Amino acid sequence: MTSHKTAQTMKPATAAKKLGVYLEATPAEFQEGVVSRTELNALQTDPPEWLQELRRNGPHPRPVVAAKLGVSISGLARGGITEALTTGQIDALKKEAPEWLQQERATQAEVRKEAVRIKEKHAARDARRA
Repeated sequence: MTSHKTAQTMKPATAAKKLGVYLEATPAEFQEGVVSRTELNALQTDPPEWLQELRRNGPHPRPVVAAKLGVSISGLARGGITEALTTGQIDALKKEAPEWLQQERATQAEVRKEAVRIKEKHAARDARRA
């Protein structure tokens, strides 16, 4: 008896998330089909022109926008950014540096500092136990 391996597939939304692109900006054939693990790996290792263009110029999904701006996704929402943005729009926001963006960046910096402090505290505690 031989076992047949079925290809692991995912919805286009999941594949777009893994690729870091905005689903609505992908080609129709990508949005309407399913993506196998093999196809996803191929897209990651040798991205077609449409994928390279989306990664370069957008529109970008909110997690990518947040990372490029140095804020959290919640910070984007607090700043009124609920839609996908292009690289040009992100660059314009950085240049403009509205007050909400400065505040969210400061908040994010504090969160990172606190995470480092906690990590160091746990490492010191674990070293004492050893």
